[in-house]
Amino acid sequence: MAMTEPPLKRLFDRLDFAPQPKRLELQVVHERWEAARNGGVAPKRGAISFSPQDRGAAETIFVHRFEGSGEDGVLTEGASVAATLLGPCLIGDRLSGAANRRGAVRLRRLLKEVRRVGQPVLAQYTSVEHGRDHAIIEILAAPLSEDGRTIDSTLTAIWAHVLDGAPARAPREADSSLALFALGANASFGEDVAQLLGAELTPLEDREFEDGEYKIRPLENVRGRDCYAVFTLHGDEVASSADKLCKLLFFIGALKDAGAARVTAVTPYLCFSRKDRRTKPRDPVTTRYVAQLFEALGTNRLVCIDVHNIAAFQNAFRCETVHLDAQALFARHVVADIGDSPVAVVSPDLGGEKRAELFRLRLERMLKRPVAKAFMDKYRSEGRVVGDIFAGDVKDRIAIIIDDLIAGGGTVARTAAACRANGAARVWAAATHGVFSEKAASVLANAPIDQLIITDSVPLQSAIATALGDRLTLISIVGLVAEAIRRLHANGSITELLEDGP
Repeated sequence: MAMTEPPLKRLFDRLDFAPQPKRLELQVVHERWEAARNGGVAPKRGAISFSPQDRGAAETIFVHRFEGSGEDGVLTEGASVAATLLGPCLIGDRLSGAANRRGAVRLRRLLKEVRRVGQPVLAQYTSVEHGRDHAIIEILAAPLSEDGRTIDSTLTAIWAHVLDGAPARAPREADSSLALFALGANASFGEDVAQLLGAELTPLEDREFEDGEYKIRPLENVRGRDCYAVFTLHGDEVASSADKLCKLLFFIGALKDAGAARVTAVTPYLCFSRKDRRTKPRDPVTTRYVAQLFEALGTNRLVCIDVHNIAAFQNAFRCETVHLDAQALFARHVVADIGDSPVAVVSPDLGGEKRAELFRLRLERMLKRPVAKAFMDKYRSEGRVVGDIFAGDVKDRIAIIIDDLIAGGGTVARTAAACRANGAARVWAAATHGVFSEKAASVLANAPIDQLIITDSVPLQSAIATALGDRLTLISIVGLVAEAIRRLHANGSITELLEDGP
């Protein structure tokens, strides 16, 4: 950014020469470009292809060819997509003759910079029509080279989010007192929740600055409204758990400052909840510290799914807490496959015994016959896990290991091995949150597990999907979250939801 000319910076709200697009469609375009480049100056257009599953990404691109040494470009592909920026256009039209002069100036300057640096550039700006914000436009521009030596054209992918009040936005038909937001990578999850609620996601601005700071705000009036912010707080390659927690807190503060009547944080996975008590002198109790942060920003309610320790979670917060669980979802899935086989529910440690017992009782009610139980001894200190005691009856049974999360995979793998050693016929494992570390794929690939069931509370990593193949089953919590929001907004019963499931 220090090398970028100030006039170019002023044209965009965000300019990034190490692209990390937030929209899946732009991510796919960037990945395909990187794969086709293969160490060269830039890939040929023909080397960048999209599968049928990538149809959405393919529909976001257009191509301009440079002519001579000037800044002008000729449109060679994607006229209907380019029209979003340039106004009505046809193949063969020049940037200099575009109907939307402001959009053309932005694009010409951006393509010139791409040609100069030879790298993809991600840019974002807010378009204005008739004096008001019309849409947030995100652009990914990447160089192309047909001769393999010089950059002679550019591949551009765009995503446009039309804001409330703009002509292209459909009228609001849902309850106008409800405002549903989805932050970061949870946009697609949030859209699914909104669809089940018969509502729309309320637009927001999430702008990142060059130094890693950001600002986030609602783009609609929220005064007097019941607001729900959906954001699962796992760490990934884009942002850490702490980064996401900070962003959510800032957004809650912005909503409260804007006059929201009530703000509910919907965090399917709540970060920093594993350290809920002191096990060594001067240990932090991060569950309580996180609770104090939410309370300080005026959060009215927190909704989570299968936190590590329910009692610690409920006692840490002074604001209202709603604890959901995925047990009904897991139970409905496994009952269909159990048939007449004998079953045992296994807790991988004594701390999770209550969770396993509730799941065992639910299975007994559904199967209308006894279900055995077992547990594994586990003690963790300084990253090392020890404990070899296994108690319970799993011989010739389907052993179902139930836990709240899987991180490194070692706990579930050693419990599965113990079940096998004690005569289990099959071993299934079910965990709500797949918070997988780098080593988890190799650990789980070799674990004696016949089926691993997780929810989509955390986006699934491709390495895990590859390692487990058809042994992996993904269950959606979208219906659970949507129904919880529906009932909370209408002051309905959450107890009934937990008993019966969505």
